Parts: sequence; structure tokens; C-alpha cells
Amino acid sequence: MSDAEQPVRSQPSPGLSLGRIAGIPVVLAWSWFVITLFIVVVFGPRVADAFPGIGAGAYGVALGYALLLAASVLLHELSHALTARAFGWPTTRIVLNLWGGHTQFASFNASPGRSLLVALAGPAANFVLAGIGWGALQAMAPGSVTYLLTTILVWANLLVALFNVLPGLPLDGGRLVESAVWKATGSQEKGTVAAGWAGRIIVILLLGVVIGIPLVRGLQPDLTVIVIAVVMGAFLWMGASAAIENARMRLRLPAISAGRLQQRAVGLPAGTTVAAARRLLRENPGAAVVVTGASGMPEAVVDETALLAVPEEAEGTTPVNAAARRLAAGAYVPEWAEGQELVQFLARLEGNEYAVINRQGAVTGLLHQRTVVHAITGKGTPGP
Repeated sequence: MSDAEQPVRSQPSPGLSLGRIAGIPVVLAWSWFVITLFIVVVFGPRVADAFPGIGAGAYGVALGYALLLAASVLLHELSHALTARAFGWPTTRIVLNLWGGHTQFASFNASPGRSLLVALAGPAANFVLAGIGWGALQAMAPGSVTYLLTTILVWANLLVALFNVLPGLPLDGGRLVESAVWKATGSQEKGTVAAGWAGRIIVILLLGVVIGIPLVRGLQPDLTVIVIAVVMGAFLWMGASAAIENARMRLRLPAISAGRLQQRAVGLPAGTTVAAARRLLRENPGAAVVVTGASGMPEAVVDETALLAVPEEAEGTTPVNAAARRLAAGAYVPEWAEGQELVQFLARLEGNEYAVINRQGAVTGLLHQRTVVHAITGKGTPGP
């Protein structure tokens, strides 16, 4: 089945579309409104304390801070996207979410150097924005709301930049570790695993600093700071773990091929009797029997239970097709298909079992979806 013929699954919208910037779709995730509400509720009263008499306007200032932060994150992600575009990497979209944002790329070929440049473009943009804000502060009179917002903008961009250059995934700085190991080993996947573990270490250190330092000083840790650190740490830990698991799966791909994972099978023309199929199974214990059509292409798989249920007096006249389950249209793969090619090939096919054919078009095996999943993930029950 060609790509054009594949059914397109409708997916729920990840958020509110903000249109396109430089041709790149920008989406404001629903979770962004959660963090915005948190910022308004927490910082509104603090603005009111700093500016007595401002009243409800304090919450408007807090909302302004949330919007400035979103703009800073957008610039961060846009820098990733435009740098990637310079290397010919297609960008699917930019999503601004609860944690800040992320840029989704389509499949591409990368190198350690280019991957690092794309990753560090985001923090670099925040450093530049912080510098521009600092320059603007020099021309402002302290004590105004504008001065407060600009100060917050400067610090927010500095914090976003410094936090993102920490050397661990899923932070941008994790690409530094990934690229170094990638360059040394020639394997991006090994680099990703190392960077993922570095990200986990950062989480442990973050929680240790937030909770441990106040306790060492004999102080009570701030509950709000602890909550923020735990939530952020959970996000980082999940991101690092996902990166490690994905890399490990990619490391398994080169060892995966239809020929190695197949259950041995023999082909049998449609219309052959049940008696012949039973004899074939006795001669090939453990093998599956695949029924082929007039063109020689696989069409069905013999169900041994159904085959044995046919009465002996009818086995010579009953076609084997009556005891077979049909394969999905085009559900056969070449035995030399392997790695990413095999996974992408199977992703385009329907069903959960596929005949395996050799270069002459003859059936050599039967490939089960769960066997492939187990080989990639190491999870589930292998085998037929």
C-alpha cells in the first residue's frame, strides 16, 4: 500500500493554534494556561506589595510577565527551528507548553556538530534577549511597572538560558554530552543514553540543592520552591528516561531483520486439500503453512486448530483455505528487510502477522508483530 493510500488518523489538537512564523506552525498547548494561572496567582500579590494602590492591576502585571515569558520561550524555540532549517532539517511545529516549549522535527540526518549548534541556538537567543533587556533598563527610571517587567524579562531569559545549558537531556545542554560521546563512539544512540543519565543526575542534584542546602543551614525549605522543583524534576526525569529508552530501542534496530525474527513457514497453493496440508505439517514440525494465491503471493495462514477440526473423511475434499485466516492485503515482507527499514515497512501494513518471502518470491517464514515489538523494546512475549 503506498503512502497516499494509507488512512490518516485524526489526532486531537495539542492546543490553540497561533498561526505560523516563518512558515512554522506555532501552537499554544492547553497546559500553558495552567502555568499562566499559577504565575498570576503567585506573583500577583507580590506585585501588589511592591506597588501599593495598584489594586487588581497587580494581576494584570503578573499576566504580562507570563506573556513575556511565553514570548521568550517562543524566541528560544524559533531559534532552534531556524537553525535546523539552515541545515535542511524540516520542522513540524513549535509547541509552547506547561514546561516552556519544544520544537518537533521530522526525520533527518544529523551530525554531532550540527546537532549541538541547533540545540545551543535556543539558549543563545535567550542570552541575547537578556542583554537587550539589560540595555533597555539603563534608560529607565527604577520603580516603575515597566522597569519591573523588564527586570523580570532579563532574569527570566538568563534563567531559561542557564537552565537549558545544563549538560543533560532533555535540556539543550544535554546535546553537548550527546555530541561528545557521539563523536567519540560514532554512535548517536550511545551519546543519547549518556546524556539521558546526565539528565537524571541533574534532577538528583537539583532536588538536593533545593531541599538539602536549607536543611544544612538549619532553615525550613520553602514549600513553593520544593513543589516547583519536584514538578520540574519529574518532567526532566521523564524526559531523560524517554530519551534513554528511545536510544536503546534504536540500538537494537540493527540486529532486527525479517529473516532472523521469522517463524519458519512453507507455502501451499490455494485449493490444496486439508490432507496435503496435514501431511506438510507432519513433515515440517514447528513450521507455519502460508496459503498462496494464483500469482504466488501470500494470502492466508493455515490455522492448525481449524485444520485438525476437519473430519478425516472430509480431509481429501476440503480445501485448505477453509481452515486458514486471511492475511491483510499486501501483508508480506522480504526476508532481507531489517532495522529502521523493516519497522517503517511494517508500520504501513495492516494486521499483526506477515508472510516473509525470499528474492524468488517463495514463502520462507511468518513474522509476528509481537515478535518485532519484543525485539525492539525488550518487552512483551516473544515468538509466535
